[in-house]
Amino acid sequence: MGDDFQGIYPSWEDAMEVATGYGAPEILEKAKIAVQKIKSGEAVFERDTILYDEPHYSYPVISYLLYAASAGNNRLRVLDFGGSLGSLYFQCRPFLDGLAELSWNVVEQPGFVEYGRSHVAEGPLSFYHTIEECMAEEKPDVLLLSGILQLLKDPYDFLSRVFAHRFKYIIIDRTPMTQEEHFLSVQFVSPEIYDASYPSWFFNQDEFMNFLETEYEILDYFDSFESWVVEGIHAQNMGFLLQRRDWD
Repeated sequence: MGDDFQGIYPSWEDAMEVATGYGAPEILEKAKIAVQKIKSGEAVFERDTILYDEPHYSYPVISYLLYAASAGNNRLRVLDFGGSLGSLYFQCRPFLDGLAELSWNVVEQPGFVEYGRSHVAEGPLSFYHTIEECMAEEKPDVLLLSGILQLLKDPYDFLSRVFAHRFKYIIIDRTPMTQEEHFLSVQFVSPEIYDASYPSWFFNQDEFMNFLETEYEILDYFDSFESWVVEGIHAQNMGFLLQRRDWD
């Protein structure tokens, strides 16, 4: 994406003093344009509001979704937390058309939900304000967290809370890991994409995986899109497939 990470900050509040935050209106406006071009066929692929003429699939994520569907009688119910206006739904849809049942539910910020419900929702694709609102209507067995954990103020607290919902599978993608101590930086989006910046966590890989393994078995993990050197520290995006240990 050409994004730039600058600085290491002692707290979220310190990082927010130099960042606009993920709620910047430019992000939603760019997402609206991107999803309409996908729906109209003017572009074939979109990631982080960037349009592509050729698909750039995350085959591990697609294989994880199909793995979950194969264990569920060819049925797949996904809760896509922070899923914008259905970016991953449109990316993965060609591989999921053969499923007996598909339910794809995006949980997002209010502006995304309102626009998604009015202009984007179709067939399997729905939009919700909260995980609890979605869970009250749907029974998703897969929680999808793609490029979102690092943007949360307290990602470990968030994970503890979603663990309580007992999703059978959790798929994590595009989450930055380092072999060094975890740290917080600020991500400045390339100006040709949109004008925004937001705090972003970089997780110590061993600490992160140990936390996941308190309630989930890590079935697989992989190096995902993009790597960086931030203030001399190397980091690599990674993805994980988790299955709940006490599933019955």
